[in-house]
Amino acid sequence: MSKSTTKHQSVYPLSRELLLSCEKPARYVGGEYNLAPVKPDAALQFLLCFPDAYEVGLSNLGVKILYDILNALPDASCEYCFAPWPDFGRVLREHQIPLYGLTSGIPARAFGMLGFSLQYELSYTTVLYMLDLAGIPFRARERGEGDPVVIAGGPCTVNPLPVADFFDLFVIGDGESAIKELAEAYIANKRAGGKKADFLRAAAKVRGVWVPDDDSGQRSAVSGQLKDEIATRHSVPLAMTQNERDSDRNCQPTTDNCPLKIKRAVEPDLDALPYPVKPVLPNIEAVHDRAVVELFRGCTRGCRFCQAGMIYRPVRERGFDRCKESAFSLIDNTGYDELSLTSLSSGDYPRIRELIADLSGALRMRHVGLTLPSLRLDSFSGDFKSGGGGLTFAPEAGTQRLRDIINKNITEEEILSACAAAFQRDNASVKLYFMLGLPFETQEDIDGIIALCSKIKRLGKRPKISVSCSVFVPKPHTPFQWCAQIGREKAEVSQRYLKAELKRLGVTFHYHDARVSEIEAVLARGDRALSGVVEAVYDAGSVLEGWTEFFNYERWTAAFAAANVQPENYGGARNLTEPLPWDFIDVGVTKAFLKREYARAEKGLTTEDCRKTCHGCGLRCKSK
Repeated sequence: MSKSTTKHQSVYPLSRELLLSCEKPARYVGGEYNLAPVKPDAALQFLLCFPDAYEVGLSNLGVKILYDILNALPDASCEYCFAPWPDFGRVLREHQIPLYGLTSGIPARAFGMLGFSLQYELSYTTVLYMLDLAGIPFRARERGEGDPVVIAGGPCTVNPLPVADFFDLFVIGDGESAIKELAEAYIANKRAGGKKADFLRAAAKVRGVWVPDDDSGQRSAVSGQLKDEIATRHSVPLAMTQNERDSDRNCQPTTDNCPLKIKRAVEPDLDALPYPVKPVLPNIEAVHDRAVVELFRGCTRGCRFCQAGMIYRPVRERGFDRCKESAFSLIDNTGYDELSLTSLSSGDYPRIRELIADLSGALRMRHVGLTLPSLRLDSFSGDFKSGGGGLTFAPEAGTQRLRDIINKNITEEEILSACAAAFQRDNASVKLYFMLGLPFETQEDIDGIIALCSKIKRLGKRPKISVSCSVFVPKPHTPFQWCAQIGREKAEVSQRYLKAELKRLGVTFHYHDARVSEIEAVLARGDRALSGVVEAVYDAGSVLEGWTEFFNYERWTAAFAAANVQPENYGGARNLTEPLPWDFIDVGVTKAFLKREYARAEKGLTTEDCRKTCHGCGLRCKSK
């Protein structure tokens, strides 16, 4: 197992000259408020890595939760690490300073485990950037006993194949129990004098954990020995029909390189879990600079394009009293002047108005604002506030036909009613989100965006309307996972058309680069052939590609060509009967349900909110 961090010298203090040569040097000096103390003699030294800038990573609720859980363990110590901005990355290279943990300044390669949070496919090259700065080999098969165990979690792990070669293991699903079990297994293995392979064998028994094989056969023996041991933990879900079981045999292991079914980790009771009420406060303003209370996980709405709505099922709510306690503790421990009640659809929390009423008065006395950033149009009320600077709604499509196809389940009347209520407020501004290239889209649907904005425009006195339009990306484990992505050229034609027409209406128009969405779709629905492409793009100089100024489309096309990879094979339509690369990941929602939803989309039929009717998605939800 890895060396102890006590044997390695801290990079601190960094010279004033080096820090002042970079933008925002406070990102790199540590010393944040509410940091957990380092335990240098702990058996597990864990480095929580976020492959994006400091102010993005310290806004992420998931990493805050894991940080608290790990530091609560008596024999574990956890620190943060974020991707340096390119200017500081150059400083690290030029002065041979390794990437380091922010609290101790100890080099990343000295930690026992590195945990990466994969929130977005375009972060994959940044993972390699961080490993490179740390002096850690990219590929798991190239790392030895003295190197850290490198793991990944986050929503992208529901298809881990494009980056499978870079990680020792993946945590798929909720991370609270899994990370604790992995930490305990690591500590026990280290005390017993075990090797990395022994730890991986133990790790593969944890619900939601996948230990990839590699082509070298270095760990194929580990996988072979585990098949009988973990069969019950990662078995085919009981909710599957016999036909599904028969078709799934295509994905059951016949060789060591074919993985077992891996069942997503699901936390059934959020109130039984710790919640970070004393989070680390960044040295500079974070992207989301506020206290956050998670109301619930999951969503019952069933939007067919939404991966989060499928992979976070079933809905699990935090108790009313727990939400209130967390809210006041957060304000007391942080001094934030804004509190956000968050979820995939915050207005669906059963006692939302009561919670707002109970919190509002007390927070107002403390000069703290209350926001709900995730409101659906049909749950909006004039007494809801949705962040500063106006209100944001997501019709997603311009016509009722297309909204029915994607199962948005909102009407034009509800859209106009919500916007009219918003315009009664002091700040008469509304931001609307739409998508281009949705399945079965026609020119009439694009014209519908313009027509809808025109109607909204007439509801207020000189209202400010802003439209943001992304390009649809078909994602794994959704009813649209078989659909083709719209071609880049066609998307750009529609973007130019909307820009011109909305400008005539006096509506501000923002749109997402179609080239970025094209690469996102390839990585989202990719296989292991893409690991080499990701590495080639990084070698060509790409990092932090979630930032517009750093994305380079030409590097991706060159890497595809060099690897003889056809992007259209990943972004194109899939046959409903063919096995999909990510079929070995069982998120709980069955393929049969996804196929039924796709068939209903073809017919333009909606599916009712599953709080009202169970549609047999494969998960066992609590009865209402």
